[in-house]
Amino acid sequence: MAIENIKMPQLGESVTEGTIEKWLVQPGDHVNKYDPLAEVNTDKVTAEVPSSFTGIVKELIASEGETLAVGEIVCTIETEGGDSAPAEDNKPAEAGKENVMPAADTEVTKGLTGTKGSSQPARPVGSKARYSPAVLRLAQDNDIDLTQVTGSGNEGRITRKDLMAIIESGNIPKAGDAPVEQAEPVAEQAEAPKPQAPAAAAPAPKSAPIESAPGDIEIPVTGVRRAIAANMLKSKHEAPHAWMMIEVDVTDLVAYRDSIKGEFKKKEGFNITYFAFFVKAISQALKEFPMMNSMWAGDKIIQKKDINISIAVASDNALFVPVIRNSDEKSIKGIGRDINDLALKARNGKLGSADMQGGTFTVNNTGSFGSVQSMGIINHPQAAIVQVESIVKRPVIMNNGMIAARDMVNLCLSLDHRVLDGLVCGQFLARVKAILENMSKENTSVY
Repeated sequence: MAIENIKMPQLGESVTEGTIEKWLVQPGDHVNKYDPLAEVNTDKVTAEVPSSFTGIVKELIASEGETLAVGEIVCTIETEGGDSAPAEDNKPAEAGKENVMPAADTEVTKGLTGTKGSSQPARPVGSKARYSPAVLRLAQDNDIDLTQVTGSGNEGRITRKDLMAIIESGNIPKAGDAPVEQAEPVAEQAEAPKPQAPAAAAPAPKSAPIESAPGDIEIPVTGVRRAIAANMLKSKHEAPHAWMMIEVDVTDLVAYRDSIKGEFKKKEGFNITYFAFFVKAISQALKEFPMMNSMWAGDKIIQKKDINISIAVASDNALFVPVIRNSDEKSIKGIGRDINDLALKARNGKLGSADMQGGTFTVNNTGSFGSVQSMGIINHPQAAIVQVESIVKRPVIMNNGMIAARDMVNLCLSLDHRVLDGLVCGQFLARVKAILENMSKENTSVY
C-alpha cells in the first residue's frame, strides 16, 4: 500500500488559491481515478477536484470553508502497490528541521510555543505550525501576530478564513514587547528586520464588530461570494485605481441593430445584442492600442499578445467572468454567439475552468441594469475595465447648432495607474468612440 497526496490544483492562469466549498467523499470511501473529491471555489470558477488515483480516502487534510494555496495538500489516498508512505510526510515538520518546505509543496512552516499547558491552539507537541502563503501574506499585510491566533483548521491550523474573521472584527492581535519572527514564503526573502513603530505611538482605532438586531436577516457568505470579495479587495489594495468617462452617439448603431435583429434571430437562433457591437469596437481599439492589453507583474509590465475579453455573466446566485478568446479576430456575429453561449453555461452551472482562463481586458455590461455612470473595480491582474452603460435618448446640440434627440451611451474606463496613464487611455477611448459612431447599415456587417 502507498499513501498519495491530492493537492489543490491551479484552476486558472492567475489563480493562486482555492476554497474547499464541499467535500464529496469521506475517509474510508473508495474512489476511482478521475472521480470528483471536492467542490472548490476560486475568484474565477467553481470546479470539482478529481482524484489522481484509485484507492481509499485516507484523510481529509483541509476543512470545508478552508482556503489553501495552489499545490497545498487537501487530502490523502491509500493506493495499492508499493511501500506505505510514512505518516510523517503529511504532518508538520519536526522541530529543529529546516523551516522552509520544498517549493513544489508551496507550504511554509514556523515555530510556535506549542507545549503542554500553553494557551496556544492544540497542536502535536514538538511540531511546527504550517502556514499557507495566502495566510502569511494576509497576516503580514494586516500586521497580525499568528502566535496569538487560534486556528479552526485541521490540528489547529490557521486558515485564511480565520484571519478574515479577525480583520472584519477589527480585533487585530499584535506582538508583545519581544519581537516575533515572521515566516517568509521562500528562504531568500529573509531580509533585514523592518523598523518598528515607536513604543509611544497610539494604537490604530478598532472598529466594533457588527451585531445583528432583532428582525435582521443573517445571510451566510458562500464560497463564490467570498472568492469574489477576496479578489475585489486584492484589486483595490494592490492597484491604484483611476477612471475616466466618454459619451458616445450610437444613434446609427441602434438603428442598424434594430433593423436586423428579427431576421438575425430567425437565421442564427440567438439574439444579436448591442453588447456584441461594443465588444467588437473595444477589441479593435485594443489591437491599435496594445498597452491597454497589459498586466502589472511586479518588476515588469506584460503586454499580452492575444486579446481575450472577460465579460461578467450572472446565474441566479453568483457572478462569473468567462472569456471571449481572440475577440479581435471574430465578427460581431461570432462575438454575439460567444456571449450567448457563455451566458447559457453560467445559468445552467456548466462553466468550466477553461471558460474562465486567459482574460486580458474586461468589458462589463452595466447598462443591462439601467446604470448610466459607474466606476468598475479592475479584474486583477488586468490593467483596465470598461463599463458599458445604458443607451438613453437625450437632446444633443448637433454640429449645425440644431438640437436633436440622439441615442447616447457613456463608456466608463477604470485603469491601473501603475500600468496606464491618462494619455493612452484618452486616446483609446476616443478610438472606441470613433468606431462606434461609424457603425451603421452602410458600413458595418455583423458577419
